[in-house]
Amino acid sequence: MTDDLVRILDGNTFVVSDGRGDIEASPTDPTGFFSFDTRFLSRWVLTIGGERLTSLSTDDLHYFEAKFFLVPGTGTVYVDANLTVIRQRVVEGGFREQLTLLNHDEHAVELAVRLDAGSDFADLFEVKDALQKKGTTGSRVDDGRLVLAYQRDTFLRTTTISSTEPAEVDEHGLGFTVRIEPHGTWSTELRVVPTLLGPDGLPIVPRPARGAPPLRNMLQDLDDWIGRAPRLVSDNDSLTTTYHRSLVDLAALRFSPIIAGSRSLPAAGLPWFMTMFGRDSILTSLQTLPFESDLAATTLRVLGTWQGTRVDDFRDEDPGRILHEMRYGEMTAFEERPHSPYFGSADATPLFVVLLDEYERWTGDAQLVRDLEQEARAALAWIDTYADLQGNGYIAYQRRNVETGLENQCWKDSWDSISYHDGRLPGFPRATCELQGYAYDAKRRAARLARRFWNDPDFADELEADAAALRSRFNRDFWVEDGQYFALALDPDGAQVDVLSSNIGHLLWSGIVDDDKAPAIAGHLLGPRLFSGWGVRTLAEGEARYNPIGYHVGTVWPFDNSFIAWGLRRYGFKAEAARIAAGILEAAEFFAGRLPEAFGGYERELTRYPVQYPTACSPQAWSTGAPLLLLRTMLGLEPMDEHLVVDPAVPVGIGRIELLDIPGRWGRIDAFGRGLVDVGRDA
Repeated sequence: MTDDLVRILDGNTFVVSDGRGDIEASPTDPTGFFSFDTRFLSRWVLTIGGERLTSLSTDDLHYFEAKFFLVPGTGTVYVDANLTVIRQRVVEGGFREQLTLLNHDEHAVELAVRLDAGSDFADLFEVKDALQKKGTTGSRVDDGRLVLAYQRDTFLRTTTISSTEPAEVDEHGLGFTVRIEPHGTWSTELRVVPTLLGPDGLPIVPRPARGAPPLRNMLQDLDDWIGRAPRLVSDNDSLTTTYHRSLVDLAALRFSPIIAGSRSLPAAGLPWFMTMFGRDSILTSLQTLPFESDLAATTLRVLGTWQGTRVDDFRDEDPGRILHEMRYGEMTAFEERPHSPYFGSADATPLFVVLLDEYERWTGDAQLVRDLEQEARAALAWIDTYADLQGNGYIAYQRRNVETGLENQCWKDSWDSISYHDGRLPGFPRATCELQGYAYDAKRRAARLARRFWNDPDFADELEADAAALRSRFNRDFWVEDGQYFALALDPDGAQVDVLSSNIGHLLWSGIVDDDKAPAIAGHLLGPRLFSGWGVRTLAEGEARYNPIGYHVGTVWPFDNSFIAWGLRRYGFKAEAARIAAGILEAAEFFAGRLPEAFGGYERELTRYPVQYPTACSPQAWSTGAPLLLLRTMLGLEPMDEHLVVDPAVPVGIGRIELLDIPGRWGRIDAFGRGLVDVGRDA
């Protein structure tokens, strides 16, 4: 259930090619060699004797390395070949490709080997939106190297291609005249180096993530990363595979902004979102805290550094607001997009405070809490001032950048994700329900921080009183009495946007739901309208805009389900949480352990396998983090001062789980659970 594209990446540099290793990118095709939001290669095609090659196999060796085994000819029927072609590609700031030809014949051969190369230097926004370039592209031969270039005013990008073996280089590629003796070998290493012109006019070459250019260092870095994580022992081979895949994909998605030095935070996902996202990085850090806490620390520090300081309508910036997205491409440089950074997210700011508290609860790192006190206070002030657009005490959003800003500034940020039961779209401002849950949770958690670490008990009392008042009016204003669930949002008039959606599960996670309403919410989440058998749909079947393959209107999102399961556990619904965990983890089997961004919301009885959403990111950070949070949920892991509470509720089908050496303020602890929870016939 995977496409035939091959992806390798390191930091925010990545290559997406076909199964032969070739790149032939159309203007809207997300294939190519990308770095810092620019496509540095849009054509990279290997021919021998003027003919394309046929792929025998592709080995996805590591997230940063792939090997392609090829033979000449493009026919549909394989004929024994006397020549093997191997392309071994490694991404490390730029990328290296070792091209090797093996002659299996008893006679020498002479071959014309050619690599055509070119670049449109497309900004990722231009690829997504099919926009035309405004600058000038060109190519030249410089001291035996091919240099592809793009310039628009002072914005300059180049791609330099070289070979270790002598080549005939022209403006369109490199050619080799090769003679290989009987059963002999010929090889060359091709190097592709992207270069940016910095604001000071000096060239910048993207560095390998974590400063480890040699392949052996990258392999050691990956081994060290996996070695630091808890060790999973399980009766369920599929779970073990998914766990390992998640750890490797998290390693692949590590992104080191310049201000972070050698430390990393999670980039959002390949191919569109290999950069810093406030919401995505925060939620992924929450999912992964029991396994790798450094991601959370870096996320908090970097987002705190870039916190909003002024009112800027173009960037939807306010003082105290946490950024949504940071970009480095051409359209951002010329302010044709506001992402330098862009702040159009209503949830990242309260979630920043949530993560700060959860991070301290796991790690005991009081110093970071003290270091970020002013940033946390500014975030809390934003909730009560700039976010209260309707003057009713609720976080609401309305973009001020009407041309390129996001209409919906919650996690369901597609244009039609917020609707009434009859399909109409509400006006703005919109106050979605989960935003209020996040605000409630942020205030409760900040009260703990103020009392324990900021020496401000009066502020703590104020925050607790505000949270209690918010919870009271929320349970009154958002509750749909005749449906016994919470509305998705309030519209500008304060009326309920009355669809049934997965957002109600986030309310359980935040703790804002009154105890007497929680059973009805759990019933809806596991009921036939929302639960497909694989997971909870984003929008309930029967709503006017429901579509099982609509981006936020009926698909199943693994990340969404992981937080829903966590919320169910918070309110004591262990079996219901286990059922969601079982469905999502069984779906992972059909994706070779790598959960996609989203998959179809079709009823499980209809398909018997999860249907892949056509343009989902893969890997994507919070989908990669979903199995880790589900492990935490099944084992019932909760930090309690200097101790870790373990309260397992594992589905029967998963069997025994041992999670060994869980790191935290307690040192390292083991947790055990056995599959005793019956999750029903659908799982």
